[in-house]
Amino acid sequence: MKHFRNFCIIAHIDHGKSTLADRLLEYTGSVTERESQNQLLDNMDLERERGITIKSHAIQMEYVYEGETYVLNLIDTPGHVDFSYEVSRSIAACEGALLVVDAAQSIQAQTISNLYLALENDLEIIPVLNKVDLPSANPEEVTDDIVDLLGCDAEEVIPASAKTGIGIEDILNAIIERIPAPQGDPAAPLQALIFDSVYNPFRGVETYFRVIDGEIRKGQQIKFMATGKTYFADEVGTLKLKQAPKQKVGAGDVGYLITGIKDARDVKVGDTITDAKEPTTKMIEGFEDVKPMVFAGIYPVDTEDYEELRNSMEKLQLNDASLVFQPESSAALGFGFRCGFLGMLHLEIIQERLEREFNMTVITTVPNVSYHAYTNKEPDEVILVNNPSDLPEPSTMNRVEEPFIKASIITKSDFVGPVMSLCIEKRGQITNQNYLTPERVELSFDMPLAEIVFDFYDRLKTVSKGYASFDYAPIGMRTSNLVKVDVLLNGNTVDALSALLHKDNAYDIGKKMCEKLKELIPRQQFDIPIQAAIGAKIIARETVKALRKDVTAKCYGGDISRKRKLLEKQKKGKKRMRQVGNVEIPQEAFMAVLKLND
Repeated sequence: MKHFRNFCIIAHIDHGKSTLADRLLEYTGSVTERESQNQLLDNMDLERERGITIKSHAIQMEYVYEGETYVLNLIDTPGHVDFSYEVSRSIAACEGALLVVDAAQSIQAQTISNLYLALENDLEIIPVLNKVDLPSANPEEVTDDIVDLLGCDAEEVIPASAKTGIGIEDILNAIIERIPAPQGDPAAPLQALIFDSVYNPFRGVETYFRVIDGEIRKGQQIKFMATGKTYFADEVGTLKLKQAPKQKVGAGDVGYLITGIKDARDVKVGDTITDAKEPTTKMIEGFEDVKPMVFAGIYPVDTEDYEELRNSMEKLQLNDASLVFQPESSAALGFGFRCGFLGMLHLEIIQERLEREFNMTVITTVPNVSYHAYTNKEPDEVILVNNPSDLPEPSTMNRVEEPFIKASIITKSDFVGPVMSLCIEKRGQITNQNYLTPERVELSFDMPLAEIVFDFYDRLKTVSKGYASFDYAPIGMRTSNLVKVDVLLNGNTVDALSALLHKDNAYDIGKKMCEKLKELIPRQQFDIPIQAAIGAKIIARETVKALRKDVTAKCYGGDISRKRKLLEKQKKGKKRMRQVGNVEIPQEAFMAVLKLND
């Protein structure tokens, strides 16, 4: 065991994690020149196109140091704030972490939050200053920032460039010297942590685990402690670039397990694997169910595809443990699912993956967060409101509480004003302002989660010219003055477009929604009124005018009453049509409501 090292790489988006992983794999000879490519561990098309890591990946390397061969298990992690759940699981399976900081961009909000996550798990941190070869790099200043943040010596920070390969050997040596070997008892009963799983259509669920105590052998009968089910280990092995089957995987090592499980829900990430005959008495701590931040409805375009969508979602949930969903139905869209996501990027990625990997075309409703409503009858009884239609009648309601977050924004001092005014517009309250350097400021706000769901991140990047970085953590529920705004088309409520909004913003947003829908709903043979209403009170209205035939074209001269008679006749026909006609809402209309400020 003393020759094992398990480590992960944590960093903000675009600080060079994936490139550094590529260089480490090349330097240790884990991939041949023929196999190597950029972003080697990002094996999804979507990850390559966007240049972001969505899934954490594990891979094993071997490295000879001072005449001895060491086995290094790297667990690559995503950098975006929406995938912090992936990061937390990867960290739980490691003893050390490489903290990668871009020498040109310095420390960003996500770097700090991932660092705290690693420190909570008592990981050994190795700071790496990446991209030192860039003309815009500022190594001395950024090194000082890292020293202030970590409290380490400046000599401990390793200057490197993942692109050109500078400092890669120093990093590998530091991993072996500084990161402790795994602690565990090879003779104890088997105890292994599941940190990831993927679905293979031919072999069922592939489970990735890290052995803490004991060993897992091929053909052994094993038990998953959270579900209590037992299986046979058909195949175990370690994760090279391709899977390498072995007879057994020992304590301290990372590997994969195939048991032929077909049902995606039987494997829970964070669960403990143990021996069925001699089980361990204690589960591995730190397993927590994911807390979704944003809720949205996902519906199949064709109602007959409902079961197919369910299967696709279950397989996707296996690969992405932070997706939560339950069935729901809507008057406008039929049967579908209410899904919980970690953020807007996560929602976008899931929608895209459903289309690419499962050929499912879906409609997504307006995202919202979950609220707590209290009624007058029983003031202590909490009603969980995930959907605006679940909100009780305003007359019976005592109060509504909404989730608040602590937002941490790091920006250049030039942009403090615009960032503050954006946060205040979004009902934020400033709690702290801290100058990290004379040029860089960390601002802390308490804000309602609902306000950052839609376009906050995009607008933050706009007002700070791309320099601000943003991270958030939930801080509980607070009472708020919320109203439910309904959208009526032709007098009928469209439940998929309803939203819970703060009373002060309801009028503006209702008006913008009506204007946006007016642009997108195609004209019919009759007038379509688009209204926004709070209860029975209409707060905004737009009308999509009818397409009309020129019925007066055949009137030459004569009395005006002849024209009027024809127009009145047409008007009656349109009115009758409006009573029987129904309005088709295009898919863009549901998505456009999210982008009201564009």
